[in-house]
Amino acid sequence: MQPYRTLCIAVIFVFLTVFPALAAESELRIGKFSSAELAGWKEQTVFGSKKSAYTFVQDNGKSVLMGKSHDSASGLLHKIDIDPKAYPIIKWSWKIDHTVKKGNERTKDGHDFAARLYVVFPRGFFSKTRAIEYVWGNVLRKGESIRNPYSKNVVMIAVDGGDELAGRWTSHRRNFAEDYRAAFGEEAPKVGAIAIMTDSDNTHESATGYYGDITVLPAPREEEQKPKEPKQKEQPAKEQPAKTHPAKPKEPLPKEQTNGNGSHPAPPAALPPAQNQQ
Repeated sequence: MQPYRTLCIAVIFVFLTVFPALAAESELRIGKFSSAELAGWKEQTVFGSKKSAYTFVQDNGKSVLMGKSHDSASGLLHKIDIDPKAYPIIKWSWKIDHTVKKGNERTKDGHDFAARLYVVFPRGFFSKTRAIEYVWGNVLRKGESIRNPYSKNVVMIAVDGGDELAGRWTSHRRNFAEDYRAAFGEEAPKVGAIAIMTDSDNTHESATGYYGDITVLPAPREEEQKPKEPKQKEQPAKEQPAKTHPAKPKEPLPKEQTNGNGSHPAPPAALPPAQNQQ
């Protein structure tokens, strides 16, 4: 029995030590859309608006989630509890048919999107809740960011913009903890939810967006963050300075003499140049 008990203790030790460590370092699959799965996602409606439709479709033989809006606004929300210090990165892919023609994210009347993704940071009261909103911009171009016209607690960041890439899949990887710090000037609190939404209720148009898997990734390891130092080239051995002898005192030049015919004698040969000391 002793060997069996020892084996059981060893197995338990592995599960309590190794597997939690591995789980802490693994990615968190929030949106398993390639598996046609919506577990954990709940519909969130906008008061006074019709619902957008979210269904799974095949795209090049792969399951993706399609959001379709006809003068409607509703989204899907997945509640989570994530420490941004441990998991600060979100990765996803999406595609749109076209931007919202009358869409203008700078105004309330034009605040519609074919695709957008929220990272939500609850802060006690609902009025204090903040969010980073990644959007496929209508008038915003890639890299631009502004405050949401409905709430100063929401910052919109355009990771795509315009119709140049419409009809193509684009992939993104954002450090939302850094984006939060840049937007609000403080460290990010815990993440309470991830949400997606395709809407067109303000412009009364139609919009279609497609969403691939959504994953939250752990912070890079410390050694991965440090830039690798270039290998130093071997320095050639320094040459030993040549030994120098003290310079001999210069002999005084002979006094000027003249030949018998009155001409000056030829000048003395030039002295060798003094050696440079190393």
